[in-house]
Order: sequence, then structure tokens, then C-alpha cells
Amino acid sequence: MATDIVVPTLGESVSEATIGRWFKKPGDTVAADEPLVELETDKVTLEVNAPAAGELGEILAKDGETVEPGALLGSIVEASGGAKAAPKKAEAPAEESRKAAEAPAQESSAGYGNHGDAAPPQARESGDHGPAVAKMARESGIDPSSLNGSGKDGRVTKGDMLEATAKGPAPAPAPAKEAKPAAPRAPSKPDDAAREERVRMTKLRQTIARRLKDAQDTAAMLTTFNDVDMSAVMAMRSQYKDIFEKKHGTKLGFMGFFTKAVIGALKDVPAVNAEIDGQDLVYKNYYHIGIAVGTDKGLVVPVVRNADDLSIAGIEKTIAGFGKKARDGKLSIDEMQGGTFTITNGGIYGSLMSTPILNAPQSGILGMHRIEERPVVRAGKIEARPMMYLALSYDHRIVDGKEAVTFLVRVKEALEDPARLVLDL
Repeated sequence: MATDIVVPTLGESVSEATIGRWFKKPGDTVAADEPLVELETDKVTLEVNAPAAGELGEILAKDGETVEPGALLGSIVEASGGAKAAPKKAEAPAEESRKAAEAPAQESSAGYGNHGDAAPPQARESGDHGPAVAKMARESGIDPSSLNGSGKDGRVTKGDMLEATAKGPAPAPAPAKEAKPAAPRAPSKPDDAAREERVRMTKLRQTIARRLKDAQDTAAMLTTFNDVDMSAVMAMRSQYKDIFEKKHGTKLGFMGFFTKAVIGALKDVPAVNAEIDGQDLVYKNYYHIGIAVGTDKGLVVPVVRNADDLSIAGIEKTIAGFGKKARDGKLSIDEMQGGTFTITNGGIYGSLMSTPILNAPQSGILGMHRIEERPVVRAGKIEARPMMYLALSYDHRIVDGKEAVTFLVRVKEALEDPARLVLDL
């Protein structure tokens, strides 16, 4: 008897994945719940575990192939010296196929970070009918808004698009005036070509590239700068870091201070915690702070939810847990969705100053940078102080210059007098 290996539900707004690599070969013995295959989506990399113990039968989805949730990847057969049972074919009744096709993929407000991160789904594309419909619309040239949707509230489903496509191709829409085809890459000289390596972009990296460009094309993005004297925070950290770690079981870093400072500034300047929805502005009276975390496959942005309800210790513990999960490739999609504002720290890589790209549809992102001693004037005297440049990139459609500067000043004030963070001032 064979047990099917299928693609699990990939999460809200994720409609497909790419086979990264198989950890086993046909005929290998596997234990129940042992990782079998790695899947790459446009948000995370995840592993599919063996549904039962036995031997790996035929592999039906090879490395690099694109699969959808529920697709048959292969099978586990009983371990024996005899012939192995053949895996079942992926043949579902027509009615089941129809229902699966009509299941609308829900949009979400997942965040992604500058320099790459797990990116959000395309917001409200193709009339908010879902990413699967949006993808088919781009490929077929059929405008979903021209169809009578059979889904809830008139929503156009994948099944509706399949029917419309079967009736005949629609005329291709005229390209936008600003859209220009990418120039073909000039061929390398033979000596150089022999030393080049061509590697296909992962789903995550493709999404990083697309979303960052989308953010630049959509938002009226502007960056404003300030600097902050880190003397007080560094002194507090130095004084209490050992006691803090002993009591809370996590290190006292800078992110807890910055997160608390950002939340205070967001409460004073709510426009930076808002987003545009059509003709409306949506002000969010909650604070889900995305923290950019570097991994081997790119920058991902897990979200500290309701960060205003957490202490500095709680924030540090949450961020440390996300960092470990990110490095191990264990972050879930839910943990990277719903952010209202993002903090990215280029300083850990040595960056002195940068202009971070917005984590759409958010209207603001704060860039931290390296701390270095610089001469500053204090009480008429020149002193060397540990200074850090701060950069706030913001959507000028929502946030005015005065609000952006005020936001950065509030962050600066809180960090230069960290007692404000404790006293909620």
C-alpha cells in the first residue's frame, strides 16, 4: 500500500512553490516525519516531511518544477524486498478539480524588508480577486473585471478565468507607456564566459526583486535623515546587560530600545503607521513592527506583533527567536505578515548611511546604521560621542515632510534620554 506525498497548504496568498531539492532518492528508507523535500515559495523555504515510514517510491515532481498546494509529489511504499507499490496518479474527480479551482486565494498585508525580504502579495491587484487570478490575467490578457465572478461577493475565481481562457484568447492589452522591455544582456567575451556561473534565481529572490521595484514605482518615496547620540543607551546597556541576561535569558541589544522609541513616535505621528487603500487612508491603532533579519537566502522581515504591549525584554526575546528561526529556515509565513512599520539595521554590516526601500504597503521604514565616534559640540565644547545616522524613508503621499521630521526627532529624543522609554514619556 502506498501513501501519497502531497504539497501542503502553503499559507495565505501563496498559490505555488518550486521544488528546491529532494533529500532522498527512490528506494531510500525513510522514517515517519523525516524531511523529504524542500519547497521554495515567494516568502519562505519549507520542508515536506514523510507522512509515513517505509521506502520512497517514484518521485513525480523533480527539482526546479513548480507545484501547487495539494499536488502529488511522490509516495511512500511499504519497505520490503518485493516490488514496491506504484504511486497513485494525481487524478481527482472533475467536481473536486472544479472546487479546488474556485477556492479563492486571500490577499494579505504581509511585509517584506528592504534589500529583500519576504515580500507581501500584490495588494488589490486585478480587483482583489487573488494572486492566482492576477497571474492568469497577466498571462492570458483577460481582464477579470470584465467577467461575472462566481465566487463570494462576485469575486472572480480561478475557475472563471479557466472558462474564459477556454473560449478563446483575448486581445493583448496595450503596454503601459512607461513599461520598457528589458535590454538583452550583452554576451560576454569567451574568456570571461568560461569563468561565469549562471544560477537560477530562487522564488524568494525573484519576489524580492519584483517587490522592491514595485515599491519604487508605486510610492512617492522620500528619505529624511537625523543623527542620534547613543551615549545614554550604550551606558545603560553596559551597566545592566549582565543582570538583564541572567534574569531574562536573552541578551540586551539595541533593537529593544529602537522598537520602543519607534512605537512612541508612531503614536505621536500616526500617519507613519498608516497605509493607502484606494481613496482611503487606513490608520492602524496597533503596532506590528517588522524587524529585518539577514539570512543566506536574503533578508526576511518577521513581525513583532502588538510590540507596544511588550517590555524591552519581551521584544528582545521575540527578535532573538525570530533570528534563530530565520537562520534555520523555520520562519512561518504567518510570522512575516501584517507588519505596520519596519526597522532595518544596516549597521551590523558596517553601513554608515543608506536610503531603505519601503516595505509596501507600509508608509515608513527606519534605517539604523553603524555607531562611530564623531566630534560634536556639547555646552560649547567639542567632544567625541558615539553617533549613529538614522534614515526614515516614507511615502510622501501619506506622510508630510513635517511629520517625517517630527517622527525622527521623537525617536532621537527617546534614545538620547532612554528613561523616557521606561516612563512612557
